[in-house]
Amino acid sequence: MKLTVVGCSGSFPSADSACSSYLVEADGFRLLLDMGNGALGELQRHCGLYDLDAIFLTHLHTDHCIDMCAYFVARYYRHDGGRCDPIPVYGPEGTEHRLTTAYADTPSASSMSEVFDFHTVKPSTFDIGPFTVHTERVAHPVEAYGIRVEHGGRSLAYSGDTGVTPVLDELARDADLFLCEAAFTHGKENIPDLHLNGREAGETATRAGVRRLVLTHIPPWTDPQVNLADARAAYDGPVELAAPRTTYEI
Repeated sequence: MKLTVVGCSGSFPSADSACSSYLVEADGFRLLLDMGNGALGELQRHCGLYDLDAIFLTHLHTDHCIDMCAYFVARYYRHDGGRCDPIPVYGPEGTEHRLTTAYADTPSASSMSEVFDFHTVKPSTFDIGPFTVHTERVAHPVEAYGIRVEHGGRSLAYSGDTGVTPVLDELARDADLFLCEAAFTHGKENIPDLHLNGREAGETATRAGVRRLVLTHIPPWTDPQVNLADARAAYDGPVELAAPRTTYEI
């Protein structure tokens, strides 16, 4: 598998990065995990507008899904080549309604489903193209999912947004790469069931026995170097900060 960081800023885009969005590729299939603020523009550095094969939305906060509204425009109103066939979109209950409401002026109440083939996510294991994916609900104020993507004996785990939860430990168990949010700073914010800090991300990686930890979803007001140091203090394996346009071979 190839993982490309399209955007990794948390809560709102930074001067250097769009919000959460990650491209996973294998066997010519392109799966996008999340499409937050600014992600659609950055995505075009890595693949064509119409080259995605499926999209997975971990939850419906804007920093993970709002550029789906812009992507609707690109697919619905395309003139050259005609309207795109519907692309599979996996998301929590109510994803179609959320995007339709956010757009606010679709031609009809069902217009989103003319270009997006919506599938409701629940805790389960299923296939998306060549990938076997396992999803679990994580600890966040809205319905939110972490995802494990497996292919060819290799595994990628992505936390989505979550507080500390044993579910995440199991989702990331022995993962080759663990893409984990670290939005909070240890000793500064302490809000249960919302986000992890760097130390908690490192502790989760240690409990899960992952082979590599990549910290992501760090908002512009959080010092990433503090979170990196905190994660390294809690996890002995390789750990680094996600950065736009970085790729990983898994």
